Amino acid sequence: MFRRRRWQIIMLIFLASFINYMDRTAFSVAAPFITKEFQLTPVELGILFSSFFLGYALFNFVGGYLSDICGPRKIFTGFMTIWSVFCGLTAAAFNFTSLLIIRVCFGIGEGPISSTTSKTVSNWFPARERSSAMGVASAGTPLGAAVAGPVVGVIAFYYSWKAAFIVMALVGLVWSVFWWHIARDLPREDPGVSQEEREEIKQGQVQIMSGTGVDKLPLSYFLRQPTVLLTALAFFAYNYNLFFFLTWFPSYLIMAKGLSIAKMSIVTVLPWITGFIGLAAGGFISDFIFKKTGNLMFSRKLILVTGLGATAVCIALTGFVQSVEWAVGLMAIAIFTLYLTGSTYWALIQDTVRSENVGGVSGFVHFLANLSGVIGPTVTGFIVQSTGAFTSAFVLAGSLALLGSLAVAFFVRPIKGMVNLKNHSKLVQ
Repeated sequence: MFRRRRWQIIMLIFLASFINYMDRTAFSVAAPFITKEFQLTPVELGILFSSFFLGYALFNFVGGYLSDICGPRKIFTGFMTIWSVFCGLTAAAFNFTSLLIIRVCFGIGEGPISSTTSKTVSNWFPARERSSAMGVASAGTPLGAAVAGPVVGVIAFYYSWKAAFIVMALVGLVWSVFWWHIARDLPREDPGVSQEEREEIKQGQVQIMSGTGVDKLPLSYFLRQPTVLLTALAFFAYNYNLFFFLTWFPSYLIMAKGLSIAKMSIVTVLPWITGFIGLAAGGFISDFIFKKTGNLMFSRKLILVTGLGATAVCIALTGFVQSVEWAVGLMAIAIFTLYLTGSTYWALIQDTVRSENVGGVSGFVHFLANLSGVIGPTVTGFIVQSTGAFTSAFVLAGSLALLGSLAVAFFVRPIKGMVNLKNHSKLVQ
């Protein structure tokens, strides 16, 4: 499989996702050091967690739109460079305000990665492999987060928390150079793609057009569709739970469960490992169901509804358990089932939206979804500061996951008036 050029491109994006979450998780792991150095309150720490998502959410849409115009090669190179620079500049922060500004700019740099990945997969993969490709490309995120805990913990312990951010910034800059020299926007532009593979990609792609005979539709048409908006709602619930874990779970283990920073850095690895397995597997399972049923929408919804529903139960229960073992075990299951759904949001968009609009629609959905990152960490900070406990925060996260699951189950359908030019039976061969 990985001898084909399209899968080599995906492995490069897998590495980008790995670096992305190492960089992003580093702040959460280093938060106890940063809190102590700058004398931050829980609310201030929550605001810093959220500040990243101000820039990130906005550039989900901007980056996706630009990937439709400029192509993934330029967008990945430019924005990977930006986020690496501001990752390194975190070490230069000297107070709360400087951290706030750096975190916003860091978020701007990371904003386009997922929507640009979706655009790349749409350009390079037949429909029968899209969910699998998104799963592999995104699987680097939990793996990067798993590695970040021990790496940042060790570097911070032996050197300083600032050194960890500088090291990771250099890694990101090296990736940008490799991507620019290796990647191309389309298979036909890449001399490394065989004629056989080009034909395989072309024949297996779902071509979508308006059932009314209109050749082109504006981006705004798709942004108003209930299927797009409700997919965004489910994605909002997904991200709320993910970012709750990403930003606050390390501090929860220290503040509520009494773990040392060293133990916390090791314990948080387990949920990320299960998340890696879930994210990598979810796409392949969805594509397998599609091959068996020939029904794209059903294959996506089954994984999404089941995964979010299971996450809702596990993450809500975590708020009530007393032992560290139960808390970590339930969160490991929750992150696994949550990440099972990770590639299906993108696959739904690619399956129902015209290819020239995939980047913009993906970016718009990701923008709405990542407003959870702006809201969630700060809300959690207020809950913890006002109640002195995390229980209500866990219940809120679980309730949102349940809402997202139900929305997809009952209301997400193929976009009215759009038809696929290619027969599904041919796509699953």
